[in-house]
Amino acid sequence: MTDSEDNSEDNSVTFADLGLRSELAEAVAGLGYTAPTPIQAEAIPYLLDGEDLLGQAATGTGKTAAFALPIVNGIEPGTPAKPTAIVVVPTRELAMQVSEAMTTYGKHQRLKVVPVYGGQPIFRQLKDLDRGVHVVVGTPGRIIDHIKRGSLKLDEIKTVVLDEADEMLDMGFTEDIEKILETTPSDRQTVLFSATMPPRINSIAKRHQRNPVRVQIKSSDNDDGKPLINQRVYWVARKHKARALGRILDIEAPAAAIVFCARRVDVDELTETMNGRGYRAEALHGGMDQKQRERVMSRLREGTAQLLVATDVAARGLDVDTLTHVVNYDLPEAPESYVHRIGRVGRAGREGVAITLAEPSQRRRLQNIERLTKTPIAVEKVPSVADLQARQFEATVRIVLESLTADDLDDYNPVLHELAGQDSDRNIALAAIRLAHLASGAGTDTYDIPDASDFSKSRDRGKHSKQGQGYQGKGYQGKGASRPRNGGGSNGGGKGGPKGTVYIGLGRKSGIRPGDLVGAIANEAGLSGSEIGPIRIADKFATVGVPESSVDMVIKSIEATSIKGKKVKARRYVE
Repeated sequence: MTDSEDNSEDNSVTFADLGLRSELAEAVAGLGYTAPTPIQAEAIPYLLDGEDLLGQAATGTGKTAAFALPIVNGIEPGTPAKPTAIVVVPTRELAMQVSEAMTTYGKHQRLKVVPVYGGQPIFRQLKDLDRGVHVVVGTPGRIIDHIKRGSLKLDEIKTVVLDEADEMLDMGFTEDIEKILETTPSDRQTVLFSATMPPRINSIAKRHQRNPVRVQIKSSDNDDGKPLINQRVYWVARKHKARALGRILDIEAPAAAIVFCARRVDVDELTETMNGRGYRAEALHGGMDQKQRERVMSRLREGTAQLLVATDVAARGLDVDTLTHVVNYDLPEAPESYVHRIGRVGRAGREGVAITLAEPSQRRRLQNIERLTKTPIAVEKVPSVADLQARQFEATVRIVLESLTADDLDDYNPVLHELAGQDSDRNIALAAIRLAHLASGAGTDTYDIPDASDFSKSRDRGKHSKQGQGYQGKGYQGKGASRPRNGGGSNGGGKGGPKGTVYIGLGRKSGIRPGDLVGAIANEAGLSGSEIGPIRIADKFATVGVPESSVDMVIKSIEATSIKGKKVKARRYVE
């Protein structure tokens, strides 16, 4: 197996230099392709020579043209429309994208390309296949359906491409892929493209490829070495994630973003929440039919939707030029899925941002991602209320400055004359600015979202031991532990800084122990154990010290939950 690795783009190389026929090279140039990307420059010559190829490159690096142009190049104009090549992809969206691209490349050759995928009436595909086709692009399941029906003959296939091969394996298409490969001629050209290279990919390559050339492209950096994708992680307790997402997006102001959730119900709930916050959000998941999904994608591409909240399955293979941000609202279990998610941005040399909202229990999962990507992910704190207000004031300043350049300012003189003398000019100006500020959609967040990074680090060593030690060594009055004779318990401490005290309407007679209060506040309010304390427990109530800035948030969190199965009344405690 030959290895070839390149990280840069050589602008002196043209598509004609790669060996493409002149009319195809001219057609590509007419589409605005000035020079081949690294994966195209490396892969196309090998594929034109008929070599099998195993290519690894991030999403958005130009893989489609890398395999599509050699296929189009090998089909002579006027060739009878029989299946010559088949491209297998994981999703219907990617099938449509690849089909459209190949049709465009082969326009002058009258290339016939048919996409086949689930969710579309099969009779339409049967008619298209019956009319004749040079290239079939489809999802594994639907390709198998056509093979079984006899509507898709693969006995003259010269090239098989598995695009996004790792995703197809993750989605459980291994048997279908094996069946497709076994149905095609043994002397075919087999091409595999994958963003990651797990052992299963190498296993398929060994069984179905002949001395493949391996091309590995690491094109995730700009010319100055700066990563195209700016990756960040925010440690946030589960109950604060929706608010944290809104706060972060308010600061980031993305042109368009995809937010990945683990489940359909999470997608629907978060979409509703973000719409309530003022974002134009659309949901996308497997419970929607094809027409619904196409409408959603159309809104995103046209700019009428700002956020796409989606599951992994629904968003695989999406290519939207306007995307600037990807958010992992739920961290994926498989590190490879993270790679595919963030690959939605940083495409074709454009910079993008990948944001992850990680829960304290997910440290190991994040470490696995960093190990796979060989890239440390920067940890940042959720913007504070002060940060948000500063950003909103900046936006208001821009709005007012833009309004000062308007041609119709004199039209508002009657309003100015009516207000003159009602108050000082300064107060009138401030009132007008206030209206502009509120009209711009400035948020009304009133409390800071607690940083869960310290709590996440302490969880591994913060679990209760037999002696009742937990939450970074704070005293826990467990079984067999002696109680202070004064009837109160204290865990002694917490971090320095201004402290406030919360009154909780349950005490020793309700079976309350310090560990119960620490656990409830840490889990519900997202504070770390080191921020909680001192704790004092009386017969009918308890008091807990927490950071002054978190008192109101802790009160709301405690009243929204239960301790020992009982609803709790909480308020600020003043001695």
